[in-house]
Amino acid sequence: MALTGGEAEMGAMARNIRLYPWYRFARSLIFWQAVWFLYFQNTLSAAEAILLYAIYDVATTALEVPSGWMSDRIGRRFTLIVSAVAELAGALLLATGDSFAAFALGQVLIGAGAAFASGTDGALLYESLKRAGRADAVERQELRAWRFSFSALAASAVAGGLMSLVHPALPFAAGAVAAAALIAITFSFREPGHAPEAGPDPARSRERKRAAALLATFHQPVLVWLFALSVLMYAFSHVPFVFGQPFILQALGGIGLDGQAPLISGLVTAVMMVLSVGTSHLAPAIKVRLGLAGLLLTAFALQIGLIAVLAMTNAALAIAFLFLRMVPDSLSKPFITARMQPLLPDETRATYASMQSFVGRLLFAGTLFLSALGSTGDGPMPYAEIRWVLAAYAGLGLSALVMLALATRRVRVGA
Repeated sequence: MALTGGEAEMGAMARNIRLYPWYRFARSLIFWQAVWFLYFQNTLSAAEAILLYAIYDVATTALEVPSGWMSDRIGRRFTLIVSAVAELAGALLLATGDSFAAFALGQVLIGAGAAFASGTDGALLYESLKRAGRADAVERQELRAWRFSFSALAASAVAGGLMSLVHPALPFAAGAVAAAALIAITFSFREPGHAPEAGPDPARSRERKRAAALLATFHQPVLVWLFALSVLMYAFSHVPFVFGQPFILQALGGIGLDGQAPLISGLVTAVMMVLSVGTSHLAPAIKVRLGLAGLLLTAFALQIGLIAVLAMTNAALAIAFLFLRMVPDSLSKPFITARMQPLLPDETRATYASMQSFVGRLLFAGTLFLSALGSTGDGPMPYAEIRWVLAAYAGLGLSALVMLALATRRVRVGA
């Protein structure tokens, strides 16, 4: 018996929901995550390694809003396919490049892949759930996808660290294989579609209406608060991501194990991902106890505390604090996404998320450029330089945390 149109759509949406955790798994097989700084600074310098990450962030920033616009106008599936293709091209270039220019272009392509996925993947999940009549399951599905993602990050961190001991470029080659798998998954998605727009309005009029709908989201205090928190947490989550690798190298150098930095960095990253997966199982109960605002502020405070500890000491024992790096994300990102999605209209959902990422990346890229200017340039980054950078981030973070906490007196963030 042939399926009706409604049955076929429900089946396609159910397939999207089933595939989504595996999409997040494949996308999170980032084999170079724990060794990229060491790879770049060994070929170039510490200052150039920082600049290469800033280039990645600038490229992602430049494409954030255009990619969100494309997702809202052309479709989620097509945008995710473009993202996966860019990831593949970038990984291949990083695996085969041997100059700053080649690495910079690879970083631009990886950044493009991140930009085109940003907001679009979550929008595809929520809209698939909504069309399947399961919109109230978004928080549970986001947490499930989060666990798939962090399991992949944990496995690929260890594997990448081991690969780098065989050949420094192997983690990037493995990343290219993962991107090829990602392309296959994105082709299997089906477009959730948007509700049809009524009336014969010309394109310019429709764009004005979309712009007005997007602007209206910033009139909702809870969305403004979540926007500000997300921007800050993006930046502070990536501080130990960038400076953690040179920190590990310097800390291990004090006990004569600096030659094992790539492997130990991979193991540290794997442990932090496993801890994050474990925390995600406890997060719903913590949310019930603290409330959503309390949970999110606690997560931000943990980010700041980690940076402060790394600024105070470079003892090898301090490496253990890096295990906690992704715990704040597991306590915040799925809940922020689930809280925001129902408040956003379909026609601006990805654009809003892209604007949020745009501001966060712009903020972090700006601070990275300042950090690079303060670096001595050649050779590994010394702890004296790492310390002042981390101390500055910790001070700024504490000020922001206080302001966000005070704002909750007037903003109903959610239960």
